[in-house]
Amino acid sequence: MTRAFSPSRYVGGLSFTVISLIDASSVLVTEAMNLTDPDRNMENVHRSRPGVSVHFANAFNIAIACKDADYARLLNSADYVFSDGVPVTWVGRIAYPNEAEQWERVYGPDVMNMTLASSTEDGPTHYLLGGTPEVLAHLEDAIRVKYPAAQIVGAESPPFREPTTQDLIDRDKRILASGAEMVWVGLGTPKQDYEVARLAVTMPVVALAVGAAFDFIAGTTSQAPVWMQRSGLEWTYRLSREPRRLGRRYIWGNSVFLLEASRTLRRSHRQNRKAPRIK
Repeated sequence: MTRAFSPSRYVGGLSFTVISLIDASSVLVTEAMNLTDPDRNMENVHRSRPGVSVHFANAFNIAIACKDADYARLLNSADYVFSDGVPVTWVGRIAYPNEAEQWERVYGPDVMNMTLASSTEDGPTHYLLGGTPEVLAHLEDAIRVKYPAAQIVGAESPPFREPTTQDLIDRDKRILASGAEMVWVGLGTPKQDYEVARLAVTMPVVALAVGAAFDFIAGTTSQAPVWMQRSGLEWTYRLSREPRRLGRRYIWGNSVFLLEASRTLRRSHRQNRKAPRIK
């Protein structure tokens, strides 16, 4: 369940953790350090699994959840679901005005950069799971240059096929043996979300589904200019760069998201009208 310190609010069929970007990174580092600290304070930690599942959801995730009940349940049972897309934050701020100031875009690549930047020799330690061997090599090189204090204790590029049960057992053994406290998963949506949920059940790590963060930090894929990110137009930049791979994702996903967003806003309007007025 999402932590009590921050509210959870629905946009479409997904429940989002309302929090600032800086606070999100700080909270996740604290979670990682607490998981491996035998003297950790468990006063406000109540979970039925050893690890922590972290997801970054945007319009496409909301669209998938609308059509796939199992996927919606998976994300809504996660520890954290952050607003990865600017349009999600816009809808959230309008639908829930009381949390508007707290509702920021918590973008996976930004969280990964901030967390690596704040890492020291005391931790947390990091494991990289996903990407092609070439991207992974560039990513490790980039992290060593940009964040020399960050400890990368393991990295692997899984084969491009569904893993067998033995594959997953062996993978878990490697992650546990590495002493990783945070596992960054870049396997694409929705595959990475299922893997993050699985990892949080099997081992005491903070598992994060960060998607394109591997390519962006590695420098193998260019990122949209800041002004396009802030104006909600990042998707047009990515579509222009990879039209074949991302065409259906954005055309279908954005259409479904707009419908879900309108439903969220109508529901919010009805609830606000019913709310008692304080004279």
